[in-house]
Amino acid sequence: MNVQLRFFATFRQAVGSKVVEREYPEGTTIGEVLRDLEAEYEGLAGQLIEDGDLRPHINVLKSGREALHLDGMETELEDGDTLSVFPPVAGG
Repeated sequence: MNVQLRFFATFRQAVGSKVVEREYPEGTTIGEVLRDLEAEYEGLAGQLIEDGDLRPHINVLKSGREALHLDGMETELEDGDTLSVFPPVAGG
């Protein structure tokens, strides 16, 4: 299945691109994708997952829906999904 990965702010810098298209087997979960990303991109290592779950203040959307409101890291992706990954945002 084809999944579009979208990265924002510092995560975009770490990956070197705003959008990456990937093929995954059916039944792949958000957690599996995030673990693969941490392993592949040095700038993402340790930035997405903490103690087996999403790090605090990280936002991950599956086709516009917050992963935490779905099945979190166990949310299965479907062909054509977009997975958007946002770093913590601070400012004032």
